[in-house]
Amino acid sequence: MAKTPAPPADPGAPAATQATTLYDRMRADLLAGRLLPPGRKLQIEFLGHHYGAGQTPVREALNRLTADGLVEQRDQRGFAVAAVSPADLVEITNTRCWLEEIALRKSMASGDARWEEELVLAFHRLSKTPRSLQADRFEANPEWEQRHRAFHRALIGGCGSRWLIGFCEQLADQLYRYRQLSVQKIFPDRPIQAEHEALMDAITAGNADLAVALLTEHYQKTARIVLDDPEAFEG
Repeated sequence: MAKTPAPPADPGAPAATQATTLYDRMRADLLAGRLLPPGRKLQIEFLGHHYGAGQTPVREALNRLTADGLVEQRDQRGFAVAAVSPADLVEITNTRCWLEEIALRKSMASGDARWEEELVLAFHRLSKTPRSLQADRFEANPEWEQRHRAFHRALIGGCGSRWLIGFCEQLADQLYRYRQLSVQKIFPDRPIQAEHEALMDAITAGNADLAVALLTEHYQKTARIVLDDPEAFEG
């Protein structure tokens, strides 16, 4: 595993502060697939050396990541990267579709001018950002990933429920992890910009049924790409 570029945790900082810093760094590495393969045992001593932190903040960070569903705690065997499976991907995708349908319909029905402005701005920023840093081969663009996430967050941002948004964000984390398994297969053939544009057109027209259908197909298509990749679940 490549050394994480972020600086080591401050050994003089309180354990709670170290755990928060470690949580952010380890979460980013898990989502980006830098701690693969799924099911890999996460040894506290190794992680402490890798991230430059003590065992107490490492354990606290792992406990928080377990609550997020990104790490599994295996009784007497310690911690491991959360496993992946086709059935889990289908379940997470379906659940996200169900919850975001509620959130999107609510946003469209009761979202104010501020929600609309933030959504339009998020879409504009995403549209101006290339998916890949290279035109002839895929090289992930971190800025695109951030703006893509911001756009999807903005879609449901007017629903009025921080709990619903929080649940959707947790599911988005899980699906991002799966998407990383087949990101090379998704680019450049998928017209993802056109999918976003069609979704925005439906929202602008006030057609909630079409917007929900397009958003659902957007997520389901990603799942199908991963499911059809014979290498996605190898580990």
